Amino acid sequence: MAEYWERPSNYSGMHLSSFFGLEKIIDYQLATGAIADSKGRNGRSPLSIAAQHGHEAVVRLLLARDDVDVNSKDSGGWTPLLWAARSGHEAVVKLFLARDDVDVDSKDSLGRTPLSLAAIYGREAMVKLFLARDDVNVDSKDSGGQTPLSLAVTYRHDAVVKLFLARDDVDVNLKDFGGRTPLLLAARNVHEAMVKLFLARDDVDVDSKDPRGRTPLLWAARNGHEAMVKLFLARDDVNVESKDSNDRTPLWWATQKGHEAVVKLLLAQINSKDRHGQTVFSFGADN
Repeated sequence: MAEYWERPSNYSGMHLSSFFGLEKIIDYQLATGAIADSKGRNGRSPLSIAAQHGHEAVVRLLLARDDVDVNSKDSGGWTPLLWAARSGHEAVVKLFLARDDVDVDSKDSLGRTPLSLAAIYGREAMVKLFLARDDVNVDSKDSGGQTPLSLAVTYRHDAVVKLFLARDDVDVNLKDFGGRTPLLLAARNVHEAMVKLFLARDDVDVDSKDPRGRTPLLWAARNGHEAMVKLFLARDDVNVESKDSNDRTPLWWATQKGHEAVVKLLLAQINSKDRHGQTVFSFGADN
């Protein structure tokens, strides 16, 4: 079902022409006195509508004028650039990013920037366009505390995550308002390839904890993901005996869930580090 702002009804002639991408008619309307930046229902401008629907020629025509506000917001807080990014119109996004006066970090009512939206939808080429700008905030947080990186993790877009992790200015350990780092999200959501990408960085907090004290390793053990557990155990800085808020270790969870292969991996790691050579199986099972 189309959203109310996607229907051209109750708008001016300029809005209707922008909806359908009628460049020559818009040119005529402007020459005969039409207002280029008129605001229709819910604050939508002709530029906003043309951007949403990917009408590149119309967007270019309107952007060439001095009387058009490139950053005008509708009642939902959406700028024309936000609409173009949300709708996946790469060519239109390029037109906006070619300007110095565009607010590249404009936010919608949920606090999402154009880069955030590109990350949500896994638009790799578009993400590259935003990252090529010096003024984009790569760690911008939305109303849930999620950054473009954590959003890419949540929506399982490996290629986009890889783009963010290739940058030095991305904070890979930022927590959302649920207290979860991107690595925690990847481990909890059982995404091995993504976990591998994070563990390739030296600055990742491998033992970050969620509000219940669960680390990425604990989540991998709890889910019985043997390959992922191996990835964590291959690191020297992982705490194999970390405890959650109920004093339960990764070994306890693997035992409780019946993940035998993971239990063996954890026992081998713990026993290899136990100064006294004592087994900790009973400890893991009783906590």
